[in-house]
Amino acid sequence: MNKTDFAFWLTLTGTLCWAVCFWWMHRISTRQNAFLDQLHAQGKRIEKLSKLEHALIKEVHPQVSEIKEGMDAMVAAVKENVENKSPASKGR
Repeated sequence: MNKTDFAFWLTLTGTLCWAVCFWWMHRISTRQNAFLDQLHAQGKRIEKLSKLEHALIKEVHPQVSEIKEGMDAMVAAVKENVENKSPASKGR
C-alpha cells in the first residue's frame, strides 16, 4: 500500500465518519425538538390550570373572610354566654 492508497482510504473513512456523525446529530436534534414540543405543551397546560386555580381562589377568597367574620361573632357570643352563666351552673 503506497501513500496515495493510504490517503484515499483515510479520506473515505473520514467522509463516512462525517456522514454517520451528521445522521447522528440530526437524530438527536429531532428528538430534542420533539421533547421541546412536549415541554411547551406541558407548560401551556400548567399555565391553563394555574389560571383556573387563580380564578377559583379569587372566587373563594371573599367567602373565607365572611366565614372568619362569622366565626369571630360566634366566639364572642360563646364567651359572652359563658361569662353570663351563674356560678352554680358553672360547677356542673
